[in-house]
Amino acid sequence: MRVLAALLAFFASAIPALASGSAAAAQTPPDFTSYPIAWGVLIVLVISYATVVWGEQHELKKSIPVLIGAGVIWGLVATTYMIHGDESMIALMDAGFDHSIVEIGELTFFLITAMTFVITLQERNVFELIRFRMLHAGLSQRAIFWATGAAAFMLSPVLDNLTTALALVSVVLAVGTATRDRNFVVLAAINLVVAANAGGAFSPFGDITTLMVWQAEKVEFLEFFSIFLPSLVNWLVPALIMSFAIKSSDAEVVNAPVQLKRGAGVMIGIFALTMFMAVSGHMFFQLPPVIGMTTGLGLLMLYGYFLSHHEHEMFEEAVLPADLHDSHMAYLEEHFKPRRKPFDPMVSIKNLEWDTLLFFYGILMAVAGLAQVGFLVEVSRTMYGEFGATVTNIAVGLLSALVDNIPVMSAVLKMDPRWCMANGCWSR
Repeated sequence: MRVLAALLAFFASAIPALASGSAAAAQTPPDFTSYPIAWGVLIVLVISYATVVWGEQHELKKSIPVLIGAGVIWGLVATTYMIHGDESMIALMDAGFDHSIVEIGELTFFLITAMTFVITLQERNVFELIRFRMLHAGLSQRAIFWATGAAAFMLSPVLDNLTTALALVSVVLAVGTATRDRNFVVLAAINLVVAANAGGAFSPFGDITTLMVWQAEKVEFLEFFSIFLPSLVNWLVPALIMSFAIKSSDAEVVNAPVQLKRGAGVMIGIFALTMFMAVSGHMFFQLPPVIGMTTGLGLLMLYGYFLSHHEHEMFEEAVLPADLHDSHMAYLEEHFKPRRKPFDPMVSIKNLEWDTLLFFYGILMAVAGLAQVGFLVEVSRTMYGEFGATVTNIAVGLLSALVDNIPVMSAVLKMDPRWCMANGCWSR
């Protein structure tokens, strides 16, 4: 009981500190843009991102340059504050760092949970079943073009757009291989990308950038759906143009039957419950969405615990001869993996795209460092203050076509042009 009282007292005493830290984080950072060492922050960010682009051609993990760059950037930020500021300025830098690490941590754990669910559903053959049923329907190439595009548009608001496109491209490749029609593969794949991105734009779960906007509380959950019709038009117009180049002949594809593995339906239900908890917790209780997501991850792991015990008993039944010597069994267990293993939710977590997650962390921390020396405030005043939100957002869209949209969105969020950005502007 004393321990509980001590913990409650500790948390109660921490509340004022947290409140003051949040207030400090909300302050505008000082303008150090006239100092050469602050310009070094911008130079390091450019070099880091250029190295990512170079590394794509030389098999260098994209997380490596940005993780190193983020460390160097915050070292330069700390040096700038120590040289040109007093203790209150250093406290402001600490508050800015804490605020950034909390935001990025929430986003990272949200993505870890969402990606774990997607990998788990993939392991349970959910996406394979979608592929089988599409190919089994006996559709023509043009019908498959429209069916895959429509599926991508409808699934991407729930899953993320990248996962949706990758899950459905197997249908396109199967048809293209059977018909030897390269033109179909190219156009259908482009259609998938456009449909997945358009569908992901009107949902917080559809893309990392929409998730960032939602978690930053720039747009409420239901407000995203106001751009459903523009998103639909953004897919339908290019799709209609491309469809005229698709043959209307039937596509006869070898299509092996697929069955869902045990527990797939329950896992889909847990995934739906998880998203409901994330949205309702944020809307009604002002909780960060990540709390609902990680709670759902715990439920998935709990269900996986019972499922793994069931599958362990089922797979344990003899595949190997009963008369094997103990030394032979030990050798086999050490050097050979069984073809079928019981379900383990930790395997899904292990199979996450950790290079991508670490890249997100590194690039977002680097952009946060850039904001901490005042660069983004000055850019915001110039772009949004002088040219207006519409012109600037168009320029941001064009820039995101050349540079990854995640650091671009992170920069805009750090600019925080709240004086001239209505909610509709954030959805553009």
